[in-house]
Amino acid sequence: MTKKSKSKPMTQILERLCKFEYITVVIMGEDVILNEPVENWPPCDCLISFHSKGFPLDKAVAYAKLCKPFLINDLDMQYYIQDRREVYRILQEEGIDLPRYAVLNRDPDRPEECNLVEGEDHVEVNGAVFPKPFVEKPVSAEDHNVYIYYPTSAGGGSQRLFRKIGSRSSVYSPESSVRKTGSYIYEEFMPTDGTDVKVYTVGPDYAHAEARKSPALDGKVERDSEGKEIRYPVMLTAMEKLVARKVCVAFKQTVCGFDLLRANGHSFVCDVNGFSFVKNSMKYYDDCAKILGNIIMRELAPQFHIPWSIPTEAEDIPIVPTTSGTMMELRCVIAVIRHGDRTPKQKMKMEVKHLRFFELFEKYDGYKTGKLKLKKPEQLQEVLDIARQLVVELGTHSDCEIEEQKSKLEQLKSVLEMYGHFSGINRKVQLTYLPHGHPKAASEDEVSLL
Repeated sequence: MTKKSKSKPMTQILERLCKFEYITVVIMGEDVILNEPVENWPPCDCLISFHSKGFPLDKAVAYAKLCKPFLINDLDMQYYIQDRREVYRILQEEGIDLPRYAVLNRDPDRPEECNLVEGEDHVEVNGAVFPKPFVEKPVSAEDHNVYIYYPTSAGGGSQRLFRKIGSRSSVYSPESSVRKTGSYIYEEFMPTDGTDVKVYTVGPDYAHAEARKSPALDGKVERDSEGKEIRYPVMLTAMEKLVARKVCVAFKQTVCGFDLLRANGHSFVCDVNGFSFVKNSMKYYDDCAKILGNIIMRELAPQFHIPWSIPTEAEDIPIVPTTSGTMMELRCVIAVIRHGDRTPKQKMKMEVKHLRFFELFEKYDGYKTGKLKLKKPEQLQEVLDIARQLVVELGTHSDCEIEEQKSKLEQLKSVLEMYGHFSGINRKVQLTYLPHGHPKAASEDEVSLL
């Protein structure tokens, strides 16, 4: 439709696509697609076509069968994208996380799928119970009248979401009863941080993400000075990138937008929109055109014997136009920072020859490596007990060498008795076995066994 094909994102991307030497872009006018039979539509080798309000998807499918062009976005799958039941079914089959849900089909031919029991603070749909708050979505993806019902403890009522009108995207209603006509999906309300994450793929290996204020908050749309809805840049996790790939492949939509809810440490897909572009991002326009151009050339170049291969050089230098001419664009600043303020280690070193230290060394298999580290409270307590006993035994001697050894043991005892208990990682004892009695240089002071 003209509104889509002449939009700023589409214009920006098509202008860049035209820079590919072998690609010529032809825009089919709205009058042609609405009023002309598909036999009169201009032929093409590659087709970018997607459903929007008033678009004749049936004619596009017939045209694709007639001309057999390479499809950027599969047309048959776009029927499924218009039905939220099918979207959720496909997501489930692909193992993609989505909110717990149940479908209420008010279809005379399927009465078994229309069991609804409504309570004051819950609803039961075909045996599945959803306590408030819960979400009620029309099964048609074209219907954006999504309701969120609140429990009486939060004041009751409901928040009614709709397509943005001016600066509003939802309004509060005191009505607490669910709708009684039409078919709906009922799903668990996911508590997010007040934002929705919008993800835009261009092929399975590229995804751009940004967050916006959730319409479920107060319904007021945040806009910038130019009247555009404010979006915030988002970094996707590795798992979310995998989800983006799965959505792109499962729905066969090279260019595809979908919504993520980040709640309770997980990410859930709550909507798949199909063909969708990022707005106001020159970097995205560059990337999108480059990827689409490469996809088209990779598919069609062999058929037309065009000597072309996917560029393998490093990413182009990021040059952007400014009022002062072209300048390099700073993409990011990365800093690796380590604090330099910490308490130095306090160490003491002594040599011990008493049998009790050797027994302790053997008890913890110190002879295997010749070294032993004692950190556990019960191990440090054993060292302390030995030090206390030896201090008492040496107390009656007046020999100079014994006095020096006693002072070392008292220091060891004092250190181990600090704080009144052993905890954390603030103390340890290292024992090194010196079979020949020659002390050696060590990186850390330690108790040596001679």
